[in-house]
Amino acid sequence: MQNNSDERYSTMTIALHWLTFIVMAAGYACIELRELFPKGSDPRETLKALHFMLGLLVLLLVLPRLGFRLAGPTPAISPEPPAWQQQAARLVHLLLYLLMLGMPIAGWLTLSAAGKTIPFFGLELPALIAENKELAKAIKEIHETGGEIGYYLIGLHVSAVLFHHYLQRDNTLSRMLPALKQKQD
Repeated sequence: MQNNSDERYSTMTIALHWLTFIVMAAGYACIELRELFPKGSDPRETLKALHFMLGLLVLLLVLPRLGFRLAGPTPAISPEPPAWQQQAARLVHLLLYLLMLGMPIAGWLTLSAAGKTIPFFGLELPALIAENKELAKAIKEIHETGGEIGYYLIGLHVSAVLFHHYLQRDNTLSRMLPALKQKQD
């Protein structure tokens, strides 16, 4: 298994990053699109179930991502950004990892405390805690607030990458893009 190099993230790290992005975007889309349908309708319930399952999939994806992140070097940004930008990037990455871990767990806890089934692509996962409707409401509020914060964190992350790519003209984005094969003559 290839590790990160000093210049680029590994193929596995890149694949997990972009797959996590797609799954998170789909999860956010499901929970927003459910509003288009009346409460209790089949399409709304399907979108909610997909949201739950995609959230749990994020949890499964973030665990190996953390392993790769901790196991190898972080490729250097060239030219090197100021120290405050490096510190800000570390903070945002930490918060994003907390989001990717905390949100699925909070969703699982919410369903558990609400006494609902926890669907996962044909499986039914066990409840993490006993049924407690009041606790379910409290955790759901935390989960919803975390989801709103997630929009800002993701927006900040994407904005910073675009700032570095288009204005700073450094390699921040290229380190996380799939390597393109050079055409040989």
